[in-house]
Amino acid sequence: MCRAGVRMATFAVEVPMKRLYASVLSLSLAAVAAVAGAQERPYTDGPVVVVSAIKVMDGQFENYMAFLNDSWRKTMEASKEAGIVTEYHVYGAQGHNPNEPTLYLLATYPNMAAFDGMDAKMDPILAKVTKMNYKQADEASGKRTVMRTLLGSEMLRELVFK
Repeated sequence: MCRAGVRMATFAVEVPMKRLYASVLSLSLAAVAAVAGAQERPYTDGPVVVVSAIKVMDGQFENYMAFLNDSWRKTMEASKEAGIVTEYHVYGAQGHNPNEPTLYLLATYPNMAAFDGMDAKMDPILAKVTKMNYKQADEASGKRTVMRTLLGSEMLRELVFK
């Protein structure tokens, strides 16, 4: 009898333990699913903006703006037509000291993938618009140092809330 009583007690304990394990496992899986769902970011990656800070040399503002209105603008328009750039802007700035930018050039790209193979996309556009190959265009850029100094560029990605 004692032996049967032990078996009965063991059997009675085993059934609830299996149910307990199943319940704990179910709750654990539900908790993991809830945490995974809660980790979804409240935003998505948006367009990418490249901002170039330009210091225009004294007496060269109108010359540099004429260049921007001609070659740079035509290049940006052709890039826009090709779907590489979605928009572009020129902003004037009032610097607080002589070392701060006087202009900001912005170009907006649809996403980071737009930068893949950028040279292959832009070389034909530059050749068509400026009638120069990439070496000539690079040399021409160096000659513009009498008009401006590129203080730096920054790449920003918009984070768009869902």
